[in-house]
Amino acid sequence: MSFRTGDQCCPTPTTSDPLSETDATVLAGAFKALGDPVRLRLLSMIAGRDGGEACVCDISPTFAVSQPTISHHLKVLRDNGFVASERRGTWVYYRVVPSALAPLAAALADMAPLAGVNAVTV
Repeated sequence: MSFRTGDQCCPTPTTSDPLSETDATVLAGAFKALGDPVRLRLLSMIAGRDGGEACVCDISPTFAVSQPTISHHLKVLRDNGFVASERRGTWVYYRVVPSALAPLAAALADMAPLAGVNAVTV
């Protein structure tokens, strides 16, 4: 990005390199997966449980959507690496994968100073 002063073009000072097209595409896909209120709540509920995991049987009744819809949202979170699952008998238990959230937090933290926002450490 640049701006003009008279006849000269001056680079706009930046403190961080902009995202590459590939990185932006990957991050956009991850943010899209989290861009649903039910999925965000599911992720929050799972992360907030004792031991950092939750049985689908415990979290499904919290939502005013059908169990197949909850399963769909959990599948999206699992397919995008945000949660891992383990079957125990007839129930499936989910836990958050912190390493999947780290790149999103880092990307936002890198952009925060550019926007004049104090970065929050995660």
